[in-house]
Amino acid sequence: MDTLYFEDYAADWQMQTTRRTISEYDILQFVTLVGLREPLFLDMQYLQEETHYERRLAPGSLTFSYAEGLVIGSGMLEGTGMAYLGGDSKILGPVYVDDTISVTVSLHDKRETSKPDRGIVTTHNKVFNQNGDLVLEYWPKRMIKRR
Repeated sequence: MDTLYFEDYAADWQMQTTRRTISEYDILQFVTLVGLREPLFLDMQYLQEETHYERRLAPGSLTFSYAEGLVIGSGMLEGTGMAYLGGDSKILGPVYVDDTISVTVSLHDKRETSKPDRGIVTTHNKVFNQNGDLVLEYWPKRMIKRR
């Protein structure tokens, strides 16, 4: 995908990312790296005996991080993304080991700023698993360069 400037985000703009499969290695490395060392993510016996989950779970923060990686990897923000300013999110379903996720991105809102070289763009990002189930949605607000 080509880089997008503030002006390129039209009301009907939408894009689809590539996909990524979440491996057991991904989950274990992530939870260890960021310190999410709770039984829900590390102890398969606990998971099977104490929860209703069928397989190893990916934390919502991993799903969000990988979804952002798919968006950034699309190239749409290459050279134009100036800052991630925050945003709301909703975790709507589990992501398990060996699930494959992708992101549909559409314009939610955009506004000019007092500086003529940038604007604020908020997108609505929907993360789906391989079955088409919506597992996460979030609304990242970013500072984007103008032409």
